[in-house]
Amino acid sequence: MGGDKAPAEIVAGALQAAEAGLPVILVGDPDRIGDAGGLEVIPASEVIEMHDDPAKAVRSKKDSSLLRAAEAVRDGRASAMVSAGNTGATMASALFRMGRISGVARPAIATPIPVPGSTPTILIDAGANAECSPAWLVQFAQMGSAFARQRFGIAEPRVGLLSIGEEPGKGNPLAKETHALLAAGEAGPAVSFMGNVEGRDVMTDSVDVVVTDGFTGNVVLKTLEGAMRFAFNAVLEALGSTDESRAASEALMPALMPLASELDPDTYGGAVLLGVDGVCIISHGSSSARAIVNAVRVGHQAAAAGLVDQLRSAVAAT
Repeated sequence: MGGDKAPAEIVAGALQAAEAGLPVILVGDPDRIGDAGGLEVIPASEVIEMHDDPAKAVRSKKDSSLLRAAEAVRDGRASAMVSAGNTGATMASALFRMGRISGVARPAIATPIPVPGSTPTILIDAGANAECSPAWLVQFAQMGSAFARQRFGIAEPRVGLLSIGEEPGKGNPLAKETHALLAAGEAGPAVSFMGNVEGRDVMTDSVDVVVTDGFTGNVVLKTLEGAMRFAFNAVLEALGSTDESRAASEALMPALMPLASELDPDTYGGAVLLGVDGVCIISHGSSSARAIVNAVRVGHQAAAAGLVDQLRSAVAAT
């Protein structure tokens, strides 16, 4: 029921996922969903809207689609939940109904950042925790490494700490203290810490996991989204500006379209909330049916691969 294009695009994506062999259950108001195409529907009479306060809404709207979806995972009726709705409420629903993995201080959002020609970089935290402690960032490094191994098959993910310089002494107190902990091996032997990285490194193949607090991570994420959208639109405008450029675009477009697909957030389906005791996929508010298909696929793969158990082992190792 959540997202700018709900429920039509959500249902369309769910049907496409089911056609691809991925079992899907819809959660929401049956009247608003309409024709579910034969998919099972868990009824929910309430919707947490995008403008609702997440904590208040989760406490007051007991029959919301988000809470019912999280309960379905908790009760074993579903293996993962996917939502393109209110991000804060999605996190709160997962946390309140699924609970945290034992030992996890704070769940964090892990978002794949596209790197053309290479595997994406995992940005963690991308918005769950505006204020963090160094110990939390150490756990983000552990969970981000485990996720990079599961999602992209990277045997030894290289973990970087986002700062304003590569030198260990650069950054604010949070960055300096976290660097000291990671450099001392506090994250355990499964985390390969490579030191500080800067914002320009996020979309390169020089690092696999970038660790930061949720405030900074969300600013980085939204800045990159805006910059990529501006650049893509500027290229399209330039290609259509003159007769000569339009002629050239016929030759260029076949090469540009795969790049556009790599940079499109819909390709990756959404971010994953790491640290809750269940699989939770947070999709973009403007998700299309294609994005929902990919989000369902990510959730299916994470559940099948035992991501939660891998996270549990990663956190328990220290």
